[in-house]
Amino acid sequence: MSENAQEHQSTFSVPEDVQTAVNAMADDARRASRALATADRSRKDRALIRIAEAIDASREVILRSNSDDVSRGREKGLAENLLDRLTLNDERIDGLIEALHNLASQVDPIGEILDGQTLPNGLRVSRVRVPLGVVGAIYEARPNVTVDIAGLALKSGNAAMLRGGSAALETNKTLVGVIRDALDAAGLPMDAVQSVDEYGRDGANALMLAQGKVDVLIPRGGGNLIQSVVQNARVPVIETGEGNVHIYLDDTADAENAVPLVVNSKIHRPSACNSAETLLIQKGSQAAGEVLKGLLDADVRLHVDDASAELAGGFSDRVVAATDDDWDSETLALEMSVKVVDSMEDALEHIQKYSTGHTELIITNDLRKADEFVNRVDSATVMVNASTRFTDGGELGLGAEVGISTQKLHARGPMGLAQLTSSQWVVRGQGHVRG
Repeated sequence: MSENAQEHQSTFSVPEDVQTAVNAMADDARRASRALATADRSRKDRALIRIAEAIDASREVILRSNSDDVSRGREKGLAENLLDRLTLNDERIDGLIEALHNLASQVDPIGEILDGQTLPNGLRVSRVRVPLGVVGAIYEARPNVTVDIAGLALKSGNAAMLRGGSAALETNKTLVGVIRDALDAAGLPMDAVQSVDEYGRDGANALMLAQGKVDVLIPRGGGNLIQSVVQNARVPVIETGEGNVHIYLDDTADAENAVPLVVNSKIHRPSACNSAETLLIQKGSQAAGEVLKGLLDADVRLHVDDASAELAGGFSDRVVAATDDDWDSETLALEMSVKVVDSMEDALEHIQKYSTGHTELIITNDLRKADEFVNRVDSATVMVNASTRFTDGGELGLGAEVGISTQKLHARGPMGLAQLTSSQWVVRGQGHVRG
């Protein structure tokens, strides 16, 4: 069970002083959000660049704080996938800086006219994109999310209230301090980015109960954490989902394309929610043997049915019999479930039964089958001959993401700037009255 899931499974009674403190922080965030909502693009972009520069200048202290968190997490037996998510290094800090620069280059969504018309009575009606207001986020062992959400909130005119979890406590404290100082230096309110981490579990629970103070809450982490927030929050929630991601390898796919696609989808970063968990091989696939060999050569442990065990060369310490639980598990590790199916229909039935609605991939040389797969799979992202690791806001041109939504209302898939906005009707008349 994940770190924040353990924190939220117990009780939702919040000490009055903590709820009062978090509500006061939310009021400060509301005031800050009003200032951001009217800031023009150049001002927000300058602030994003200032944050990027401050992170670069504070690299040593950030890495030192992160090293303390990682050491403490290892001592406490934090799972390897969480340790990987927790860890920052120069390359990952460079990625955060690049993401902030990318956000600064993105078109400002605020004020965009989504649609409009002049009615027969002369009223001019338009629907305009506006910020959500105060965005709360609860996540675990992911200090990169602190920067991503702060940057996205700033560019989209929102204030952010963050709960990054005890595993990343020191890293997030340092990052939030750097971001707030940079905001102040850029002439924007520091309270546009705040953390409730000092209040621990109670702070997270207070965020969930801050009805009327926090406009939307986004949980990002394991299934237990997400469901805890969905089931207990009194504020609106955008549900992000686990990634029980499937690959369907059809009988027309060739090994030259299939091997790198499957291996990359699994091993590029197995602790990420867009890494593949299940491989469905159509009976008669000519690429199957080489694909399974590629996975084994990459140190992936296979959980197989009898037919795929044969393709993998028989059972061994790295090829084990799959159990029913394997089909709906998000391992976030170098483990993969493999099953041979008779047809696309069988593959689609398996996906429908076990998918979390995150990402599914078909590897095929048959355009008709690719189109059918896209039309029939009901997931936030459907891939055709492209690694599942591309289900990512940065990779799909959003600059960064606040999470990957598996729900169908408001936002679905990677959530970037546009998904942190709402709309407002603007009606212009000339003394119009309704008869």
